[in-house]
This record gives sequence, C-alpha cells and structure tokens, in this order.
Amino acid sequence: MNFIDCTMSYLTFVSRETTSVESAPISQSGPFNPLRSQPQFAPLRPIRHWLESIKIQDAKFAHRICQLIPAQCPFERDIKVFGRVLFHIPPLCKLNPFYEELVCLRFQALCYLADECGEDISAYC
Repeated sequence: MNFIDCTMSYLTFVSRETTSVESAPISQSGPFNPLRSQPQFAPLRPIRHWLESIKIQDAKFAHRICQLIPAQCPFERDIKVFGRVLFHIPPLCKLNPFYEELVCLRFQALCYLADECGEDISAYC
C-alpha cells in the first residue's frame, strides 16, 4: 500500500464516520423502531462516486486539477475601509456539496505529482 492509498483510506474513514447506531443490533419487536435504517434521498450520490473514482495517472491531468481547484477558498475576504475591518466574509466553499470530493481529488493530484513524478509542488500550496 503506497502513501496515496493509505492517506485516502484515512481521509475516507475520517470524513465518512460511522456511528454506533449503524452497528447496534436492531430490535424488531415494536411497530416503530427509530434505529431501523431509512432509505435516504441522495440525488448527488452518483456525481460524488464519479469524483471519488477519478484516478490520477497523467502528470498533465494532475497539473490541470491543481490549477483548477484552489488551495484556499477564494471567496473569504475582509472588507476594509480606511484601514479598519468593517466585516468579514466567511469561506463559502464549504457550502459546495462536492467540497470534500474536490479537495480529496486535488490532494490525490498533488501526491501523484510529488510521489510518482518527483516534481516540486510548492507552486500549488
């Protein structure tokens, strides 16, 4: 197992935490059981799986991903007037439903460039 697989499995484990409710035994004794798993409506699941299934195997593709996906949220700002901060605009990137998958894809691209290609990735940090 290389560094990318190990890191990706750790990130997947951390981001998709399982709860003890899933592993708890379910009793079928009553008509209403709050522990019974309910079907979830997830219309974005196919796109998430597609983003997670993208494999980085080309340096040119990895460079393009690192250029397109920013390292920091570009919307976070401090609005200043006469040197005083009037208000702060928080990072809005986390409102993106694909934020975790895109950050993970960028991380895979950076790891590919550093580990497989031996390139300096400090320009993308």
